[in-house]
Amino acid sequence: MMVNILRITPLSSFNVTKPISSIRSNPTFLFNSLPTISIRQPKRGFRGGIVAMSAAPTPGSVQKSEEEWQAILSPEQFRILRQKGTEYPGTGEYDKFFGEGVYSCAGCGTPLYKSTTKFNSGCGWPAFYEGVPGAINRHADPDGMRIEITCAACGGHLGHVFKGEGFPTPTNERHCVNSISLKFAPANS
Repeated sequence: MMVNILRITPLSSFNVTKPISSIRSNPTFLFNSLPTISIRQPKRGFRGGIVAMSAAPTPGSVQKSEEEWQAILSPEQFRILRQKGTEYPGTGEYDKFFGEGVYSCAGCGTPLYKSTTKFNSGCGWPAFYEGVPGAINRHADPDGMRIEITCAACGGHLGHVFKGEGFPTPTNERHCVNSISLKFAPANS
């Protein structure tokens, strides 16, 4: 069987003291004088494999145009999830709700928070001290004052995370989330 050999040279191995002109005139200089790693790969193409299925969307997997989002979200959900809006404090469906279950992204359905991580912060929005691992991304706001949290699967705006406020939680964090960015599923469903 014929094989292709690929040589990879780590960038950290380059310690070139010769002038650039000598390298240009002898392009094999870099590859003949430094350690390499050989990887053998068959010439045949891919002939099969395993296809993995997941119940929840994987990070970055839900991609829709703004028109598609407008078609599936209510105007208020679109304003908050896609345009990074904020609902008025104390008006959200889940602010004072403490049922047992899972809170998912209202845009794509990705599980974001377990009800066991929700607490009453008195801020006027649902508060959680941690999300489902890998489900939430963090980004610094343009003003550098706050950290925005978004759904890792669809990029929908959830709210902001605050640290060091002194709440008696295991993480000393408060995920301040817009209710309209969430959809609750009871534990017994």
